Amino acid sequence: MSTTTPRRFPAELAIGAAISFCGARRHTSMTSTTHTQLDRTSFTASVERHRRELHLHCYRMLGSFEESEDAVQETFLRAWRRRETFAARSTVRAWLYKIATNACLDALDKRPRSVSASGEVLWLQPYPDELLDELAADEDGPEAVVVSKETVELAYLVAIQRLAPLQRAILILRDVLGSSAKETAALLETSVPAVNSALQRARAAMKEHLPEQRSEWPAGTDATAAERQLLERYVQYSETPDPRALERLLSEDVRFSMPPQPGVWQGREVVVQAWVDGGFGTEPFGSMRCLITRANRQPAVACYIRRPGDDAYTPLAIDVLRIADGAVAEIVTFDGSLSGWFGLPDKL
Repeated sequence: MSTTTPRRFPAELAIGAAISFCGARRHTSMTSTTHTQLDRTSFTASVERHRRELHLHCYRMLGSFEESEDAVQETFLRAWRRRETFAARSTVRAWLYKIATNACLDALDKRPRSVSASGEVLWLQPYPDELLDELAADEDGPEAVVVSKETVELAYLVAIQRLAPLQRAILILRDVLGSSAKETAALLETSVPAVNSALQRARAAMKEHLPEQRSEWPAGTDATAAERQLLERYVQYSETPDPRALERLLSEDVRFSMPPQPGVWQGREVVVQAWVDGGFGTEPFGSMRCLITRANRQPAVACYIRRPGDDAYTPLAIDVLRIADGAVAEIVTFDGSLSGWFGLPDKL
């Protein structure tokens, strides 16, 4: 499937300096040493290979897919302008992570924002699994570590957005990327005690704000088959439509939100009634067709709508689901205009 076309370097980079590797070997930590030398032929290729993992790093920092695109572009621009600062005692990867982290911190400083009292992150956007798979394909490389499910799920993204920016950066560097306290302190130009103190506070905050850990499926369940059956029923009852049948798929304490629109609905009956009040299941609302996809290592359903008088189904929404104890425990609905990120058709 097609995906969004990544932004490319401006013309000044096309002829710019490059970092080439002499006798490069696979590395497993962010600061593994390789012998490097600067030349003027492969800068773009050398940094471009890190685009996806840097984008995901910025996504964790910012919570927004689109803003992460801007942050990565800014990272590459800063890298080009500061290429003389690259030191062979570090890797290109570590050097880029330092630049990217500081680019995100600068962006957050310019645009301060906070999670609402009800836990809403109105700037939250989904991350298509197909793009995450670009990293997971290299199971032996350090890039594979950054896509572990528990650190890309929407609940994790929401919780980490509650942290102060510097705490957020330290938690990601230490607990997601596996950097040592010394490496993190050097990257952020602070002290090891300051890193350890911030990490302790960040971990306590994450424990407080992450949802209660519950198994997706009862023990002994074929998780793949069970998820497929649940999604098939979710699609069936959405297309029928059958609000009350959908209600049976939801957990009693299900949570529903629609960033960037404000509002959180909690509880099975409350959520379904909100859908009904919005017209779902009525003739004026129109008919729906759905496609199954994935985002943030979670199942998702892309919903298309055909309004009365229309001749085609067009994107309406993307529902990203969190499953717990065999039921849908949370639905985060994003606007259908984002369907192109998933390589989905613009009409059915």
